[in-house]
Amino acid sequence: MHPETLAVHSGHTVDSATGAVAPPIYLSTTFERDADGSYPRKYEYIRDNNPNRHQLEDCLAALEGGIGAAAFASGLASITNLLQTLRPGDHVIAPLDAYFGTAHILKDMYEPWGLEVSFVEMTDLNKVEAAVRPNTKLIWTETPSNPLVAITDLEAVAQIAHRAGAKAGCDNTWATPFGQRPFDFGFDIVMHSTTKYLGGHGDVMGGAIVVREDGALLNKLHQLQNVGGAIPSPFDCWLILRGISTLPYRIRAHTYNAEKLAAFLSQHPAIEVVHYPGLVSHINHAVAARQMKLFGGMLSIQVKGNRETTFRVAARLRLFIRATSLGGPASLIEHRESIEGPDTRAPENLLRISVGLEHPDDLIADLEQALEGV
Repeated sequence: MHPETLAVHSGHTVDSATGAVAPPIYLSTTFERDADGSYPRKYEYIRDNNPNRHQLEDCLAALEGGIGAAAFASGLASITNLLQTLRPGDHVIAPLDAYFGTAHILKDMYEPWGLEVSFVEMTDLNKVEAAVRPNTKLIWTETPSNPLVAITDLEAVAQIAHRAGAKAGCDNTWATPFGQRPFDFGFDIVMHSTTKYLGGHGDVMGGAIVVREDGALLNKLHQLQNVGGAIPSPFDCWLILRGISTLPYRIRAHTYNAEKLAAFLSQHPAIEVVHYPGLVSHINHAVAARQMKLFGGMLSIQVKGNRETTFRVAARLRLFIRATSLGGPASLIEHRESIEGPDTRAPENLLRISVGLEHPDDLIADLEQALEGV
């Protein structure tokens, strides 16, 4: 089936009890056993499983083309539980440019626990290859990256990982399954912060790990859901599943608007550089064009000037909201260096933009007036 059809129908079934087309929200924390002690309806306790979570996981697996998924309470909870499937002494290769929360988990939680971690420039395949050790178990990527919008060659990294006997995992939050499918390039694991584009409305938090074919890994993740308890609520799952049904059309609109803004900003005299993979000027545009169906709704710009100048531009905007996160209907803008702290790789003049669903001409006009005099 085409992705638009999967988004509407995967995980959705007509309710057998009432005929309801929209799935019910199952708030019950516990489920009845039969007289013989069995659970013929598959559900026992909410931490172990829930119909809404089951529906969401089925949908995510179908969209990415995997055998199954495990949903968690947030994107960071997803990464944390994935790393928990490794053992002390295992080695992980991770990107230098990535969501700063991922680096904090690896440095502050798992290195003291005994995990070995190497941070490399993931766009440089020679450096990725050189970082491999005999105990490397996972090469983790994020493409496009946050906040510099770097593009990793997925097929090449998957080959490096598999030659080393390791798994290849990708944070696919920015691209979404409709912009990029890492499994098509040999990846083993895909992660989403479902808070972002999949939920799509800025009103729910969640995360998920999708597994291509390793049933043992999937079983371990489901065990961690049950034992660790970092699960999304039934209502959270319901909201994310509802958001996914419109995602194919939303992500096209996000991408269309982002391409318009990137083209405008790339010609503006007050802008030093635009980081957007859809621009031919992007250093990794050829790789992005090969592996992405859509270039997505995220871009970063560097204003000509210093930190103060950059803050002044953000303060003058009227439509763009100065806020963290991404993937919702409203356009957001954020000064990442001040958010991420001393370990950030974001330049002081960088603004990250989540391009929303407003009319692109209105967004361009807002940027134009904010950049006057810079």
